Amino acid sequence: MFPKWFDKWNRENPKDIYGPAIAIGVVGGAVFTATMLIAFGAPYQTDSLQTGPRGTGMSRPEFKTDLAKPDPGIEAFLASTSAPVVPQGGEETAGDARENVPPGLEGLTVENYDRLLAAMREWTGIPDLFDDPASYQTSVGHVMIGMTRNLNENWAGHVMANKEVGVTCYTCHRGEPVPSDIWYRISPVNESAEGWSANQNRVTMQSQYTSLPSDALEKYLLDGEVIAVHDLDARVAGVPGEDGYPGIQQAERTYSLMNYVSNSLGVNCVFCHNSRAFYDGGQVTPQWATESLGIQMVLELNNTYLVPLGGLLPEERLGPVHGDAPKAACKTCHKGYQQPLQGTNVIKDWPELATVSGEPDYGN
Repeated sequence: MFPKWFDKWNRENPKDIYGPAIAIGVVGGAVFTATMLIAFGAPYQTDSLQTGPRGTGMSRPEFKTDLAKPDPGIEAFLASTSAPVVPQGGEETAGDARENVPPGLEGLTVENYDRLLAAMREWTGIPDLFDDPASYQTSVGHVMIGMTRNLNENWAGHVMANKEVGVTCYTCHRGEPVPSDIWYRISPVNESAEGWSANQNRVTMQSQYTSLPSDALEKYLLDGEVIAVHDLDARVAGVPGEDGYPGIQQAERTYSLMNYVSNSLGVNCVFCHNSRAFYDGGQVTPQWATESLGIQMVLELNNTYLVPLGGLLPEERLGPVHGDAPKAACKTCHKGYQQPLQGTNVIKDWPELATVSGEPDYGN
């Protein structure tokens, strides 16, 4: 009845009653596990995105289970979306029929203005947005509309890099008056030191909770400092960081920024760089150009639109150290995804926010 090996083992080990049970249990468990994996799929199965030449390790692996999970913000955005009403000509305009219409939206039809206003109130979590012309939220909202339209039209190379995606108020706000993942100036972070030492070795959000410099966002996304690592030649004459070439401090600051970008987009280094030559612009991926353009976009966004808001915002909305206006960076929009809202097209139903000066394109 039993296999020969089982009878033989019993004759040679008459007192060991647990061995066979353990052996059968292990084999049975392995068979059960294999059956479940075949039936339901491997929970740790991965997929990879090839970002550069094969054989160079330029790929970004992700768990398929993670890839299958949608950004929870997508459902909320779609719930707030309605199709535009294509003008037929002769409709009453918002400038004639409504009060406190933000500049640039006066020419919209009443129907399209009302639907856009309702959406902006839901996107920002401000139910009375634009009701009070004296409110600081109204003044800020006027600036934000201009900023959003500028991003969609003049920075399409970044916000529409792979396909039409665009941005709306919801891209950053996600239903809250103040977007998450904004930042303020906090350097120096070490009051007992001077120079470079005063800006690092303190765990902060800006340094992604490492001991790297905490002023990378400030220097690169506000001041426009050139991103650089080191000189390729040894024993270069002069003082690093002062005589026309970067030193180890700039390398640390650059790594701090790259670490922030990586976490903001949920990608690794080879998403943009070739690992055998990080410094060589001739061996990077197409995503490197998209990211470089994004850095320039954020520079303009911060200096042209957000920094000037410091004169409009109440004190409780300003930075805790320097009293500065909140600023944006990659994570403000991306929230850990390669594309905000995983590439959901947020602008197709909102042509009113897609152009700076032209008429909205309703597809008619």
